[in-house]
Amino acid sequence: MKTKVTGKIIVVGDNIDTDQIYPGRFLAITDPKEIGSHCLCGVDEGIAAAFPQGGIVVAGRNFGCGSSREHAPIALLNMGAAAVLADSFARIFFRNAVNLGLLPVICKGISGRVKPGQTLTIDLDEGWVTVEDTGERWPCERLGDQAMKILEAGGIKPMMRARFGKD
Repeated sequence: MKTKVTGKIIVVGDNIDTDQIYPGRFLAITDPKEIGSHCLCGVDEGIAAAFPQGGIVVAGRNFGCGSSREHAPIALLNMGAAAVLADSFARIFFRNAVNLGLLPVICKGISGRVKPGQTLTIDLDEGWVTVEDTGERWPCERLGDQAMKILEAGGIKPMMRARFGKD
């Protein structure tokens, strides 16, 4: 995993739950592209279609609350999200995101300071988020070593496959 991630952003609010990220009515879908096409449709039906590949979702407090379904980070990845920045995350969503290879970064107060369409750079080594358009910077929380190892491997399954030599 790159230690710097740059992408255009969308901004969503507080308490975005897993059913808003990926509504239960789509759980039977198995095609990754179709899964991604329904991402965040509980917030706005048009988000996935307009989402920039490699973009960043910026959220308020408690992103990913609700059920523990892994479909939420799977949908975000298949929509093309490189990362999710939030004021805070639901604990289970955060862990599922790391395990599936989606970068979750806590940056308190970020959702109220940025505008949709801006370009942000997340510098994981330095612990900063920078708005490329303005140069403004905010501190973000660093991820632990184990979470970084999992993300660098592309998720927990690829990490375990590599570790144990299984395809």
